[in-house]
Amino acid sequence: MEKQTITIYDVAREAKVSMATVSRVVNGNSNVKQETKEKVEAVINDLGYRPNAVARGLASRKTTTIGVILPDVTDHYFAELARGIDDVAQMYHYQIILANSDESKDKELQVLDNLLGKQVDGIIFMGNMINEKVRTEFDRADVPIVLAGSVDPTEKQYSVNIDYRKATAEATAQLLENGNERVALIMGPAEQAINSEYKLKGYQDAYNAHSKPVDEALIFSTDYDYQSGYQIADLVLAAKATAAVVVDDDVAAGLLNALVDSGVKVPTDFEIITNNNSRLTVMTRPQLSSITQPIYDLGAVSMRMLTKLMNLEEPDVSNIILPHGYVDRDTTQH
Repeated sequence: MEKQTITIYDVAREAKVSMATVSRVVNGNSNVKQETKEKVEAVINDLGYRPNAVARGLASRKTTTIGVILPDVTDHYFAELARGIDDVAQMYHYQIILANSDESKDKELQVLDNLLGKQVDGIIFMGNMINEKVRTEFDRADVPIVLAGSVDPTEKQYSVNIDYRKATAEATAQLLENGNERVALIMGPAEQAINSEYKLKGYQDAYNAHSKPVDEALIFSTDYDYQSGYQIADLVLAAKATAAVVVDDDVAAGLLNALVDSGVKVPTDFEIITNNNSRLTVMTRPQLSSITQPIYDLGAVSMRMLTKLMNLEEPDVSNIILPHGYVDRDTTQH
C-alpha cells in the first residue's frame, strides 16, 4: 500500500490552526505563541510531516541548497576542503549538493549546468581550471559563485586561496639551500593557471633568487594521482634531480614509494617537499615534509563568503589569501 504524503494542510487541520501558522512554525518565525508552536510541533511529529524543500524554494525563490563542484571527491585535499564547506553550511542551515567533475572540462560545464538547473542558491567551485567556457557560464549564472582552492588569474571571481607562488618559491629555496643543485618541480597539467601562472613562477623565483638558471628538463607535468607519481620517478632520476617540490600529496606518495622501491635513500639521496599537508603525509614512511595549508579553513571561509553574497552583502575582500606554512618531516634533511 502506497504511503500517503502528509501535507501542510493536514497539519493545519489536525492542529486547528491556519496553514500560515504552520508555515511560520516550520520556518522558525518567532511571531507564534509558545503554546501554539508546541501544539503544531506535536502534530508535525505525530503525522511525520516533512516540509517540501522544493515547493518552499519555489515560493521563496530560495532552495537553501549550495552546489559544490570538485575535481576528485577521493582526493584528500578536496575531501578536507568539502568538510569545511559542509560544517559552515550547516551552521547557516544550508544543504550542499556535491558534484564530481572528474578533472574533465566538459564534465565541469555539465555539472555546473545541472546545479544551476536545480535552482541552487550559490556555488562553490573547486575545479583546477577555469577556461573560457566555464568563465562564460559563471558570467551567465544568476547566483553567486566562490572559488575555493582554485585561482582566477583575472581575479574577477570571488575566491579563497593561499599564496601558491610564494609557497612554492619557499619550498624550492629550502631544497636549494640544503645543497641540491638540481631541484625538480612536479606539477599538474601546465594548461592549468594554478600551475603555470603561480607554482611554476614560484619555482622560477627561487632559482632566480639563488642566481641559478632554470633547467626545463627539471619541470614535469603529471596527473594528480598516486600512479602518475610512481611512474614519473624514472624520468625525475634520469634528469639527475636530487630533490623535488611536488604539488599534490598523492603524486608525492607515488614518487616516494617508487624511489624507495628503486633503492634510493630518502632523504639522504633524494629530498621531497609536497604541497597540501593532507592526512596522507603522515601515513607514508618516511613521512612527507610539506607546505601547510589551512585546507579546512579554505572551505569554511569560502562558504562564509558565499553566505554573505547570498544575503546581498559585499565581502570586505573579494580575493582572500589565507596564511600558509611548512612542516619539516622525514623526506628532507634536518
